[in-house]
Amino acid sequence: MSSTTSRQRVTVVTRLTRWITGGGLSTLTFLLPLLLIFGIFSWWPILRAGVMSFQETNLVTSQWVGFDNFVKVFHDPSFFIAVKNTAYFALLALVFGYPVPLIGAVLISEVRRLKGLYTALAYLPVVVPPVVAVLLWKFFYSGSATGVFNTVLGWVGIGPQPWIQDAHMAMPSLVLAATWGAAGGTVIIYLAALTSVPPELYDAAEVDGAGIWRKLWNVTMPQLRGVLFITLILQIIGTAQVFLEPFLFTGGGPANATLTILLLIYRYAFQNSLGGDYGAATALSLMLAAFLAILSLVYFQATKRWSTS
Repeated sequence: MSSTTSRQRVTVVTRLTRWITGGGLSTLTFLLPLLLIFGIFSWWPILRAGVMSFQETNLVTSQWVGFDNFVKVFHDPSFFIAVKNTAYFALLALVFGYPVPLIGAVLISEVRRLKGLYTALAYLPVVVPPVVAVLLWKFFYSGSATGVFNTVLGWVGIGPQPWIQDAHMAMPSLVLAATWGAAGGTVIIYLAALTSVPPELYDAAEVDGAGIWRKLWNVTMPQLRGVLFITLILQIIGTAQVFLEPFLFTGGGPANATLTILLLIYRYAFQNSLGGDYGAATALSLMLAAFLAILSLVYFQATKRWSTS
C-alpha cells in the first residue's frame, strides 16, 4: 500500500515538474492578472446578482425572502407587457433588420469601384454616439408637418404621422432606428465572410445566366450558412436585451407601448418611488439570462447539422 502511494506521489511530482519546466508556471503568472480582473468585474457581479435575487436589499442591509422576488415579478402586470413588447421588437428586427446587412454586403461586394467608400458609409452609423443618433432620429420623427419624415410623406400626398408619439407606430419606429445603427457591424462580418466564397462558383453561376439575386440564393446563402446562423442567434440575444432605444426615445411610452424587459429592470432598480427594488431587478435579470441561455442551447442543438452540412 505504501509503495503504491509513493509511486503516485512520484508521478504527481513528475507531472508538476514537467508542467513548470514546460512553461505552465509562467503562463499562469501572465494569466493571473487577467483572471483576477475578470473575476472581480464579471463573475463576482453575476454571483452577487444571484444572491440579491433572493433578498430584499437596499445594497446596505439585506433580508432573505426566498423566491418572493420572482413571485413579485410574475404578478406585476408590467412584466407581461414588457415580455410582449420585447418579443414584438425582436420579431420586427428579425423580419426587417436581419436581411438588410446581408443584402447590403452582397451589393457592396458586387461593385467594382469605390468599394471601400461604400463599406465606410455602411459602417458609419456604428461609430455615431448613441445619444447623438437618438437626437438625430427624434428630429426626423417629429410629429409636426415640418418634421423630416412627414415632409417627405407630404411630397407624395400623405399626411403627417405621429411616429414615436403613437402607441402603434412607436415600436416599428424604434426598430427602424436600431436597424440603422447596428446594421453596419454585421455588414462588415458578411463582407469578410464573402471573401472566403470561391470566385469560381460565381463565375459558373454567371455562365449559367444567373443574376445577382440567383447568385445570392444559390451561391452566397449556402456558403455563408454557418455565419448566418451565428448572426441570427446574436441578433435574437441582442434584441431581447434592447434598452437604449426605448429608454432614450420614449422612456417606455406612450402607454407602455415600448416598455421592454431591460427597461423594466431599470425601473425596478432606479425608478421606484420607495427606493430601488434591487431584489426584483436582479430576479428579472436572472430570468432573462436563463431564458436566453436555454434558447441558445436549444438553437445550437437544432442547427448543428444545418450549419455544418
